[in-house]
Amino acid sequence: MAEDDLIALRKEKLERLRSRGIDPYPHRFSPSHTAAEAAALTPEDGIGPEATVAGRVTAMRDMGKAMFIDLRDGSGRIQAYFKQGKIGDDAFAVLKEIDLGDFVGVSGPLFRTRTKEPTVEAHDLTVLAKALRPPPEKYHGLQDVESRYRHRYLDLMANDDARRIFKLRSKAISTVRRYLDDQGYLEVETPILVGTAGGAAARPFVTHHNALDRDFFLRVSLELHLKRLIIGGFDRVYELGRIFRNEGVSTKYNPEFTMIELYEAYADYNRMMEILEGIVTAIARDVLGSTEVQAGEETIDLAPPWPRISLREAIRERCGVDFMAHDDVESLRTATAGTGIHVEPEWGRGKLIDELLTAHVEPHLQQPTFMVDYPVELSPLAKRKADDPGLVERFELFIAGREVANAFTELNDPIDQRERFEEQARLRAAGDEEAEVADEDFLVALEHGMPPTGGMGIGIDRLLMAITGVSSIREVILFPALRERND
Repeated sequence: MAEDDLIALRKEKLERLRSRGIDPYPHRFSPSHTAAEAAALTPEDGIGPEATVAGRVTAMRDMGKAMFIDLRDGSGRIQAYFKQGKIGDDAFAVLKEIDLGDFVGVSGPLFRTRTKEPTVEAHDLTVLAKALRPPPEKYHGLQDVESRYRHRYLDLMANDDARRIFKLRSKAISTVRRYLDDQGYLEVETPILVGTAGGAAARPFVTHHNALDRDFFLRVSLELHLKRLIIGGFDRVYELGRIFRNEGVSTKYNPEFTMIELYEAYADYNRMMEILEGIVTAIARDVLGSTEVQAGEETIDLAPPWPRISLREAIRERCGVDFMAHDDVESLRTATAGTGIHVEPEWGRGKLIDELLTAHVEPHLQQPTFMVDYPVELSPLAKRKADDPGLVERFELFIAGREVANAFTELNDPIDQRERFEEQARLRAAGDEEAEVADEDFLVALEHGMPPTGGMGIGIDRLLMAITGVSSIREVILFPALRERND
């Protein structure tokens, strides 16, 4: 039957309910128990206590003068049993107007059927919301990936695994916050609308503020405002919030995503590695109950310590290019193109090295791995290594072939920082739209003095991909950005 015909039938049922004096959309209802709580109270034998439960109707089994329905709420599922002689003819007639997807409330004693199914013997029935559209077909509509992402509410209605992932996401975020709070970090909030989109090599979204008659950017990073707080005297700060980057949409990228950034005075990137291992271990222990997760055919062990590999050695091993042996950009561009990478003429050394990492190294990093010590051109906000000023104290964490976190020993020399921003400006003028943007106010703040500092950004969505074993970022974002259907 066509969907329009099904909707028409449901509207007829709606009007019949109203003709009986029943409000199909009442203002409130007060369950005494969730489905899970009622199921837990159900005795193995005999009749248990009375319970009032409510939820969406997900299954109906009509047996003539009796009917079983399944109700699902946020905690799980419970069965309700209706017997015409017990509930009465009028209420049983109302039951006949109920469809899959409707919300109802029932009250009655708890018992178990012959198959030991926890069940409410319904003594009354309350219609809570009449659904005018049918739910998706269990084994057809919910397999359509685009529909799952575009209509997430349908996905959550019928897909147990989707609900599991997003519950796990919430618990993981709570664990991260609790871990950092216990480490003495202060959670703060910084602006989303910023005058300068600094702190990351990314293209920003632009918006216009009418009252001020000026353009603002949606932040591409949390870094520069959090560093201002370190300068101001907070020794340990973090923020968990949305980041916006006007870049591609794929299984690895979403234009808005969740990031947690943290900064600790008197620390370096080694300390950030310890913190990151602690965060992931806490999630594995508190949320997953195991340090092992499955990603396709690969079993990933999240237990620390994780190996630390030099970026230079990793690229040289995978594709034979030693970026330290190519001092000028033209030489490195030729060497990069020789590995099969398409090279744009405006790319600088940093972009070329990043492409070598992405194409030749990243896919092979399945187990948790710290990639350490990056070239200064690729890291304009990180502190140089004391024994090798061409490199900086930076690491990225990779799990399941994807970057999950990025951290530095933060650059606190204001003169060096200004020079690095000036170099980024030259790259931008040459056509690199993702080059870092100078933030003059941040430079002024840095000139007031910032202590040695370790800083880190963790992509919450990427981390959730790793610990749930999914391959698309859209599986861990409730409402991902999608192209228009006609595109």
